[in-house]
Amino acid sequence: MNHLTSETFDANARAALANDQLRGALHRATSLFGTRRREAASSLSNWEELRSQARAIKDETLLHLDRYLEQFTANAEAARAQVHWARDAAEANRIVCRLAKERKARLVVKGKSMATEEIHLNAALEAEGIEALETDLGEYIIQLAGETPSHIIAPAIHKTKGQIAELFTAKLGLEPTDDVAKLTITARHILRDKFAAADMGVSGVNFGVAETGTILILENEGNIRLTTSLPKTHVAVMGIEKLIPRFADLDVFLKLLPRSGTGQHLTAYQSLITGTKRRREEEGPEELHIILLDNGRSRMLAHPVTRQSLACIRCGACLNACPVYQQIGGHAYGSVYPGPIGAVITPQLFGLAKAAQLPFASSLCGACREVCPVKIDIPELLLHLRAEITDRSQTSEVRSQKTESIRPRRLESLAFKVWAAVMTRPRLYEWSGLLARLMQLTVVHGGKIGKVTGLLSRMAPPLSAWTSARDLRPIEAKTFRRLWRAEAETRKSQR
Repeated sequence: MNHLTSETFDANARAALANDQLRGALHRATSLFGTRRREAASSLSNWEELRSQARAIKDETLLHLDRYLEQFTANAEAARAQVHWARDAAEANRIVCRLAKERKARLVVKGKSMATEEIHLNAALEAEGIEALETDLGEYIIQLAGETPSHIIAPAIHKTKGQIAELFTAKLGLEPTDDVAKLTITARHILRDKFAAADMGVSGVNFGVAETGTILILENEGNIRLTTSLPKTHVAVMGIEKLIPRFADLDVFLKLLPRSGTGQHLTAYQSLITGTKRRREEEGPEELHIILLDNGRSRMLAHPVTRQSLACIRCGACLNACPVYQQIGGHAYGSVYPGPIGAVITPQLFGLAKAAQLPFASSLCGACREVCPVKIDIPELLLHLRAEITDRSQTSEVRSQKTESIRPRRLESLAFKVWAAVMTRPRLYEWSGLLARLMQLTVVHGGKIGKVTGLLSRMAPPLSAWTSARDLRPIEAKTFRRLWRAEAETRKSQR
């Protein structure tokens, strides 16, 4: 399957808006996640205090990340883990492939991991003749479909029950059924056999504790517990920003992440792994390898504005709250990181030239900032990146993309000059309002402005672009000033 890319976001988004089934599935899922999050957050009287505390912990860690990385490495190695450093995706993939080949691994089972999606680890392993199998049910579904994740915590959020049933029939030979229990049991039987046969397990990391060298992995299905304990070798790929200083800090984040992500008070499984097992009868791997991944994170760390991007704990709450994501889903972003956080992380990790459209994929409504458990100011980051793109729009790096969204916009500049002229001249403002009321009479039907086509769409392209996927409220028949004068005259007459 040819995956969508960030360079074609505008076209991807238009195609997604035309997919009613996709939009229906997204609306149901994100609404449910949003409701659960609100209910779970309300169960804590100090929710806002915890958010502030989590942000303070992250800020302190990122300011002294070099020191905490050294502390984590020393403590992890003291517990018999082996720590590897990867400057970029290619180096991380080489380390994992080397470890697999040295152990003659033919099958690698994987727990859900955004970091391994980011570096395209599956493709690297398969290029070496090593089978990489996703064991999270959502990841397993999209792997069967040949797709990429559509959501940070719910990879198959875009698929309906019927689509999954058809996929299982086509790929696994399952008799046609819409019984969710049968679909789940089928996947479980297949995956359990794979766990038993696997030579190596690969996972991501939710948090790394500098004080103890511990890694924490959260999940709900038990597949990560099997991935990290049944194979003799466990490889954990961890972004360098996942560190927190102290073990006690987990108390804060374990109250925030599950509530923000799935609306749970706590996930079903929390795997705390400190080094390897000491005795044969204990649970855990005989070898633990932790790969500390940079892959552009140091660049983000260097700037005080972009640094806050690294505070993200990958809960997905901003996706569920975002009106843009709710309409187009994750694939349109062309990145493993979709939604508002993806719109700021992707350009920083992979370069503005490859993702220059994404910072503009936002209404700047601030919903993402309001739900973020660590108070990342995503709108500020979006505006920062937009400014960078505008400043670089004359350079070959950004201009090479040749998209309308990032070219020097002469029409946009003219539109802002006209807007400024109107807004600073009261009489001109009144006349423009009168003209707009007259023109809208041709497009208002049933009390709303529907899809604008024809001559008016060519005269006002922004109006047709807006109404192509949503209705627009018409301008009120009476201006505020007229209403104010009428109210004043009424009060005067009543005296």
